[in-house]
Amino acid sequence: MTDDILRMRGITKTFPGVKALQNVNLSVRRGEIHAICGENGAGKSTLMKVLSGVYPHGSYDGEIFFDGDPCHFSDIRDSEQRGIVIIHQELALCAHLSIAENIFLGNERAARGMIDWNRTNHEASALLARVGLRENPVTPVADIGVGKQQLVEIAKALSKEVRLLILDEPTAALNDEDSAHLLDLLRGLRDQGITCVIISHKLNEIAAIADSISIVRDGRMIETLDMKSGEVTEDRIIAGMVGRDLEHRFPPHEPNIGEEALRIEDWTVHSPTQRGRVVVSGANLSVRRGEIVGLAGLMGAGRTELAMSVFGRAYGTGISGRVYRDGRQVEIRTVGDAIKHGIAYATEDRKRYGLNLIEDIKRNVSAANLFKLARRGWVNENEEYRVAEDFRKSMNIKAPSVLSVTGKLSGGNQQKVVLSKWIFSDADVLILDEPTRGIDVGAKYEIYTIINRLADEGKAVLVISSELPELLGLCDRIYALSAGRVTGEVRREDATQERLMQYMTKVQE
Repeated sequence: MTDDILRMRGITKTFPGVKALQNVNLSVRRGEIHAICGENGAGKSTLMKVLSGVYPHGSYDGEIFFDGDPCHFSDIRDSEQRGIVIIHQELALCAHLSIAENIFLGNERAARGMIDWNRTNHEASALLARVGLRENPVTPVADIGVGKQQLVEIAKALSKEVRLLILDEPTAALNDEDSAHLLDLLRGLRDQGITCVIISHKLNEIAAIADSISIVRDGRMIETLDMKSGEVTEDRIIAGMVGRDLEHRFPPHEPNIGEEALRIEDWTVHSPTQRGRVVVSGANLSVRRGEIVGLAGLMGAGRTELAMSVFGRAYGTGISGRVYRDGRQVEIRTVGDAIKHGIAYATEDRKRYGLNLIEDIKRNVSAANLFKLARRGWVNENEEYRVAEDFRKSMNIKAPSVLSVTGKLSGGNQQKVVLSKWIFSDADVLILDEPTRGIDVGAKYEIYTIINRLADEGKAVLVISSELPELLGLCDRIYALSAGRVTGEVRREDATQERLMQYMTKVQE
C-alpha cells in the first residue's frame, strides 16, 4: 500500500466565466500535517470543497483516490462516511444549542427514536477531554469564546471517526494563546495517526507545524515542498505564492511629515461590563499629517479599546481626557462627532462591523457619507455609482462591477472597500485596526501601498497590528501599550522587535 492516504489527479473546476482549478494534482502522505498555501482566490478552498463533497462528483473533472480507492462523493455525508471531515473558516455551530448537541448534530446518540442524553453528554465529555477543552458539555456554544468553539468543531470531527481532517484558516480569528493550543492539538492528532490538511495565511505557523506544503497559484498547483529538509524559508513560500521574488515585503516609502493632526492627552477608559476595571489609563499619543504611527501591544493591552473610545466613544464608560484636532481641543461624544471632525476607524472585524456583506460595493463605499451624495434628502444614485467606480479603479478592487456583492470578495478586496468608505468620508485621520488580518501576502503589499499613498496625501494614519514585523516595516513611529498604559515610543530607526516586546511586557509601577 502506498504511503499516500490521498491522491487528487487532474482536478479542474469551472464556474461561469472562471476556471477556479486547472488540472490540479495533490498527494498527501498518511499521518502528516500537509499545508496548502496561496493567495486569496488561488483555489485552495475550492480544492478542499471538491475533496469533501461540497462540490459533488460530476461538477468537476478529475479523480480522487482515498486509501487507494476511487471516490465519487455526492455530498459531505459521503466524504464523512469515509473519514474525511472539513472544518470551514466560518464555524458551523448552532449558538443556542449545547456543546454536546453541536458535537452530535446530525449524528445523534439515540435509541428507539429517542436521544440518549446520558450517553450524549458522557461521550461529549470524553471528546472534550481529548481536545483539551474543560467545559461542561451542556454549556451553550454561545457562552464560550471562538477559540473554544474551534475545539468543539474538532471534537465534532473526532466523533465521526475522522481519518483526514481539513481545516480552513483555523487560527484566523484566534488570539496567540488559542492559536498555540490549537497547533499543539494538531500535533497530537498527527501522533495519533490522523492526517491533517491545513489552509492558512500565517506562514510562521505553517513553518512551525507542517510536514509538507503545497502551493497553489491562479488555480494551478505550483509545487509541493518537504518541510523536513530544513531548507524551506518563508521567502521561498511567498515567492511560490505570488509568482515572483519579494525582495521587500513592504513598499519603499519616504515620509513627508507635517503638522500635528491628532493628539490625545491623559486618556482613560473604563470597562463597560466590569465595574471598576480601567482598560486604558492616562494614555498620551499624537499623529502628524503624512505620518504612519503604529500601536503595538499584546492581547488585552487595550489597543482596540483605545481606538474605539477615541472614535466617538464607541467603546467604554467613564471616559476622560482630551482630544486635539490640528492643535484645537474638540469634544467627540458620538461616532457622528468623530466623522464630522475627520476621524475614521476601520475595525479589525470588517465582516461583522466594517461592511454590509449582503450589499454591493457601491452602497458600502457611500455608507459613511451619504449626505455628500444627497440633494433634498434623495441620494443621487448616478453620482454614487461614479464615486464607487472611481474607488474601484484607484484602489484596484478586483470585482467585475461596483454592483458586485461585497460578501463575495476576497479579504484583501473587502479591506479596500472599507478603506474606500472612510476615505470618501473626507477623514484625514485614519485609525486602521489590524488592516491586513486574514489577507494573503500579495494583497498585504497592496494595502501597504495604499496606506503609504494616504500618508503622502497628507493624512495622519494610526495602525494597530499584532504583527511586529508589519509595524516595523510600515510605521514612522511606534507606541507600545501594556495593560492599558503607553509604556514606550520608538522611532523607525531605533525600533526592533526585542525593544518593542520589552515595552509591551513592561510592568507599571
